[in-house]
Amino acid sequence: DGGSGVLVARDEETGKWSEPAFYVLGGLSFGAQFGGEASEVIIMAMTQGALEKLYSSSFKLGGDISYAVGPHGGAGVEGATSANLNADFLSFSRSRGVYLGISLEGSLISVDDDANEAYYGKKVRPVDILVTKSVKNKHSDGLRQAIMTAIK
Repeated sequence: DGGSGVLVARDEETGKWSEPAFYVLGGLSFGAQFGGEASEVIIMAMTQGALEKLYSSSFKLGGDISYAVGPHGGAGVEGATSANLNADFLSFSRSRGVYLGISLEGSLISVDDDANEAYYGKKVRPVDILVTKSVKNKHSDGLRQAIMTAIK
């Protein structure tokens, strides 16, 4: 099992959000499922090293990069513990239906080159999107506005 997702980064100086970079998460493993319909997983890059790993073509969680599991379930996201904040990545999940568990250990996060190319109209790397900011798509404005609204 797995899924797809986007990465946006906030510029610390301007407070503005980047264009999205598209990724695929493979090897996601859920525990016993009872009537589960869908699950949303948020994986937050908590360190500069974590963000730099996302510039590479792919890497595994739990290998040379640490992650911590935050609260899971249908009740929403709760606060992270200070111990979790030392991890490179912090994950949260929310489900519709009932899931008993989730494991990201060994999950492979890969750049979705096809989605990035389709969205930007040419081959691009995450560093082009997130660091040099050399590509833009006018359709990203809605996503950035939704993020700003959600974090207020």
